[in-house]
Amino acid sequence: MRRSRVLLVWLALMAAESVHGTLRELLLAPRIGSLPARQLAVFSGAILIYAITWSLVRWMGLRRRRDCLLAGLAWVLATVAFEVTLGRAVLGLGWSRILEDYDPRRGGLMLLGLAAMAVAPWLMARARGLIDTATD
Repeated sequence: MRRSRVLLVWLALMAAESVHGTLRELLLAPRIGSLPARQLAVFSGAILIYAITWSLVRWMGLRRRRDCLLAGLAWVLATVAFEVTLGRAVLGLGWSRILEDYDPRRGGLMLLGLAAMAVAPWLMARARGLIDTATD
């Protein structure tokens, strides 16, 4: 596993997800509301994550399940830090609003999105035949 490449792919994921989020707020949220738009975007965002991971998993050098899961975990931790920093420092959101996305009782589905991200490298490496399923 090449850590620098795992980081570069995460940066690509954040760039794509930032555009995705901007388009969601500009085009979808005014039509269906903010919370439903954020809920729907968890699923379209997961598809985006899988597509990018599919195309770059070989380049990252991920060949073992352990490396794939460590990469996914690193992406999740970095994403939470990114989301909180962006929400608080750039968008001026309060803690209640940020935590709403992570709280299923309040309609937040972000934990599903993070779970999808955590397993994306492993699932895509397996799908591309990079990991021997007999020893996985």
